[in-house]
Amino acid sequence: MSQSSIPSSASPPPSDGGPSAWPGTSPPGTGLSEESFSDLVRGICFKTGPPRTVGVELEWLVHDAADPLRKVCADRLRAAHTVLKDLPLTSLFTVEPGGQLELSSAPAPSLAVCVEQVSADMVVLRGALAALGLRVTGLGTEPSLPGERLLREPRYDAMERYLDRAGPAGRHMMRSSASVQVCLDAGYEEPGPQGHHRRWHLAHLLGPVLVAAFANSPVHEGRLTGWRSTRQSLWAEIEPGRSAAPPLDAEPRAAWTERVLDAPVMCVRAEDGPWDAPEGLTFRDWVRGEWPRPVTEEDLAYHLTTLFPPVRPRGHLELRMIDAQPGEDGWRVPLAVTCALFDDAEATETAYRIVKPLAERATGGPAPHNALWEDAARSGLADPELREAATACFATALQALPRLGAGEELTAQVAAFTERYTRAGRCPADDFLDTCLDIRPGRGPAEGPAAHGTVRGEDAPA
Repeated sequence: MSQSSIPSSASPPPSDGGPSAWPGTSPPGTGLSEESFSDLVRGICFKTGPPRTVGVELEWLVHDAADPLRKVCADRLRAAHTVLKDLPLTSLFTVEPGGQLELSSAPAPSLAVCVEQVSADMVVLRGALAALGLRVTGLGTEPSLPGERLLREPRYDAMERYLDRAGPAGRHMMRSSASVQVCLDAGYEEPGPQGHHRRWHLAHLLGPVLVAAFANSPVHEGRLTGWRSTRQSLWAEIEPGRSAAPPLDAEPRAAWTERVLDAPVMCVRAEDGPWDAPEGLTFRDWVRGEWPRPVTEEDLAYHLTTLFPPVRPRGHLELRMIDAQPGEDGWRVPLAVTCALFDDAEATETAYRIVKPLAERATGGPAPHNALWEDAARSGLADPELREAATACFATALQALPRLGAGEELTAQVAAFTERYTRAGRCPADDFLDTCLDIRPGRGPAEGPAAHGTVRGEDAPA
């Protein structure tokens, strides 16, 4: 939920952490028409052009280096944040509401450069944490009982109050989830495999395959949940007006613009007092005068940061559905696979043909509120159709990586993941489940007797 990696073809939007004016922002108190706001959304959220740059955002849970089961207290986390914010990093360092750490890469001209820069930053970050007796952990959800929310700011106070209306999933997402978010250019204005219309559709069809292949959050609050990706299940529980994709049978700019205008307003910033908004007030309502203060471009910029669909257009495309990955460099695999399937023209065409049949299962609601996305989060690659699609997509990515200049080490890492997990119909969550459940032939890990039981009492190993 913090500053995105911004490819060079995109005008930087405000970070998720607070408001930031765009060039040409209207003066405070100046209201604009509904048509003006529609034009702004259309022009800003899809910056088209040749796919040239790539970025990645890495969220990490923070645990005690010597004892991962030991809860890290809020004071210790705050002290660590004070040290870490001054590190000499290429990436932007931010802190999530629950104390998770995030690195948002600078826009990179190639996959190889992105991996090199972020890997160097991770060495610096891990070294600083080790000196404090801490480490980062790649899991999609915090396995132990969650602590307090560390960031006490008007934005996060308002966000938590708003999300609590629909249940506890929102605050769990804020306080105890972590992901790998891949940022890619939107693509050409013109039609074709690299056109923004095709890339928009590919992102939504490939999304559940990425959820299933990289699912890595089977435990939350000390309990096995029955989901390979509990993190994705939490996102699906957030009210659809904020978390759902727009209809995919419409032109992307038009569909996204309508979704933005019809989305509920999470909060209205104020000089004094809480940043609340009336329940049910949409941004369109606000533009039409159903709130005393006129809307400005700055309000629109802020509103866009409060929408959390699985694919978010922010000038570029931000793919938000991948769990944080295990190991020091596990994040490289989803970045490499996704980049290969989008930025190599031959791989893009092949991937689209592979995942297009999955659309028949995406019924019942927009992503991620439909059966396909639910099956991906619950079953991972134990789902036969998702396993088949993932195996074919990973094979396609492996063929494309040398053409993108990925290098032997990164290609070998993707090949090793493919052999260990994808071709075997497994995901990282299954490694954890293997240590907890009685697995017999014909019964998947999530069906075992401890599927909803506790893990080591109240805490799970990191």
